[in-house]
Amino acid sequence: MRLRLPPALLALVSVLAFASLRTSAQDQPWVNDLSPLAPSEWNYARAAHLIERAGFGAPPEEVARIAALTPQQAVNELVDYQSIRQDLQPFDESLIWDPGMDPFPPSRAEAVRIAREKGVGLGEPVLPAGTQRRLQPVVDKFFYSLLANGIETQRLGLWWANRMLASKRPLEEKLTLFWHGHFATGQNKVRDYRMMLRQNELFRTQASGHFRDLLVGILKDPAMLVYLDNGENIKSHPNENFGRELLELFTMGVGNYSERDVREAARAFTGWTNDVLVFKFDASQHDPGTKTFLGKTGALDGGDIVDTILAQPVTAEFITAKLYRFLVRDEIAPAVKVELARAYRESGYDMKPLLKRMFLSRDFYSPASVGVQIKSPVQLVVSTYRRMGLREIPTIPDFGRMTAALGQSLFEPPNVAGWAGGRTWITPSTLLNRGNLMRGVLFPDVAGFRPPDRAMSATDSRVGQRLAQGMSITDATKEDGDTGTMAESNMMVERDEDYNTRYAGYKGYLMAWERTKLIPRRTARLDLTGMVRAAGAETTDAVVEHFAKRFLSVPLPARERGVLAKFLSDRLGSSRVQPGEKLEESLRELLYLVLSTPEYQVG
Repeated sequence: MRLRLPPALLALVSVLAFASLRTSAQDQPWVNDLSPLAPSEWNYARAAHLIERAGFGAPPEEVARIAALTPQQAVNELVDYQSIRQDLQPFDESLIWDPGMDPFPPSRAEAVRIAREKGVGLGEPVLPAGTQRRLQPVVDKFFYSLLANGIETQRLGLWWANRMLASKRPLEEKLTLFWHGHFATGQNKVRDYRMMLRQNELFRTQASGHFRDLLVGILKDPAMLVYLDNGENIKSHPNENFGRELLELFTMGVGNYSERDVREAARAFTGWTNDVLVFKFDASQHDPGTKTFLGKTGALDGGDIVDTILAQPVTAEFITAKLYRFLVRDEIAPAVKVELARAYRESGYDMKPLLKRMFLSRDFYSPASVGVQIKSPVQLVVSTYRRMGLREIPTIPDFGRMTAALGQSLFEPPNVAGWAGGRTWITPSTLLNRGNLMRGVLFPDVAGFRPPDRAMSATDSRVGQRLAQGMSITDATKEDGDTGTMAESNMMVERDEDYNTRYAGYKGYLMAWERTKLIPRRTARLDLTGMVRAAGAETTDAVVEHFAKRFLSVPLPARERGVLAKFLSDRLGSSRVQPGEKLEESLRELLYLVLSTPEYQVG
C-alpha cells in the first residue's frame, strides 16, 4: 500500500536539517552543568531520554519502570550491566570455512599463482595436465569464498541487530556499536566473517572497561591487522598505515603528533601480524632499534607506544569528546571536555565512571541535549522495533537493506574513519528513504520480496540461464550472446583454457547458497489494535497522543497532531475508536504517517 503524506506533514521535512541547531544554544538551562540530577528532577521524559541514548529506546512500560527508580539507580543499572543475566544465543555459524582456505589470498590472481606453483589452491587440487580449465576448481572456490563470506556477514549483522533488540543490557550493545564505528573495520577487505565475529565479541567484552585493554586488544586483533595491512609492516620496509590510524583516528586526533611520530610508531609495531585467527609476533620482522616517539626515546615496542599515547592528556580529551558526541550532543564545550577527560584519565581510562558522570549530569538532560541527535540508520530501525515491543527483528523487509539504503551497513563502514554521523545521515536521497522507512514493515510485500542472501547478480544469472539452455561455458559467458562479444579478461583465459572467470562467479553463488544457512523470513508481529486498547486510547486524539509519546522523542506540534487525528477520524468515519475490520489497517496507516515526520528522525 502506498500512502501520500498530507501537505501539512510534507512541509515539515524542511525543519529536519535544522534539528541539531539547538545544541548551540548555550544560554539554555543546565547546559554544560555537570552536577548530578536530583531525584526530584527525575521523571518519565528524562527516563525515556536516558534509555534512548544509553540503549535503543524502550516501550512505555519499560520507560515507566526506569522512571520509578532514582536517577542514580537507573544509571547504575544501565552501566553496571554485567550483573544482569540474560540468555542470548551465540551466532549460528554456517561453517563455510575449510582448512584449505587459510590463509585466504588477497586476490584471485594470487590464488591462481599459488595454485600454479603448488598444484593446489584454497584446498582444491589443480586438475590433471591435458584437462580443460585445469584451474577452474580453484577459481570457483575463490569466488565461493567471497560470496559465502558476504552472505555470512549478512547473517552476522542480523544476529547482532537481534542482540540490540532483545538484550537486557542495552548499553553493552550501544557501546559495541560505538567501538565498531571508532575502530572501523570492513568485511569488504577482511573477507573473513570469523575475524569480524571475533572483533565484535572483543568490543562487547571490553565495551565499558579500561581503554588500554581495548586498545591493545584491537591492535592485536586479526581483523584490524588485516584491514590496516600490518602484516606488511616489516623492519626492512615499515608500513605507516597502522601507526597513522592509531594516532589520527583511534587515540589523539590530527594536529597532536608529528610525521616522525607516525614513522617511529610504525617501526615499533613491525612484526605485529596474525596467523589467520590469532595474533602473532614475528620477532624476525621487528625493528628493535632506538626510536623517539612523542618525546620518549628507547628501544620502544608496541606496548611502549600505547603507554606513551595514554600518558598524553589530549588522548583522554579525544576519546571523551567522541563518546560525548555519540551519547550526548554534537558540540562539547571546552571546559566540559577538559573536566570529563581529566576524570577519565585519572581513573586509569576506566569507562564506567565517565559514563555515569555523563548520564547523571544535568547537561545530559538539558534542552540542548534532548531530541537533537539525528539517529543513525541502525539506531533508527532498532529503536523503532523496541518501541513497537517486538522481540525479534523482522526480516521482511530485510534489515540490512533497510539500513544500507540510509547509509549504514553493519560490518561495512565506509572507510577506516567509520561513519561521520550527525547531519551527514541526511541527504536528499536518504531523507526520502527515511520518510518511507517503515512502510515495508507496516505493509510488507511478502509476494514481491526477494531475499538478498539468495540474490544473484544479473550477469551471473544470465550465465546460469544460458547454461540451462545447453550452451557451452564459452558461449554462456560471452558478454553478448547475439554479437559474440566477450570480455577481454575472458578471452585471455579462454585462450589458455586455465579457467573461466565469469563461470566461476556463477558457480561461486551456487556453492555459497548450498553451504550457507538460510535467513528465516518473517514479517513484524504487530498488533496495533491491542496496543491502543492497552493504552486506553478510545478517541482518535488519544491514539495520536499515544503514538507520539511512544515513538517520538520530541513533542509533535499541535497543528500536526490535529492533522493526524483528522486523518484517522476520516479513515474510521468517527472520532471514536471502535472495533472493526478497518481498525488495524487504519492504525497502521496512521503510524506510518507518524513515522514519516521529521520529529521521528531525532532522539
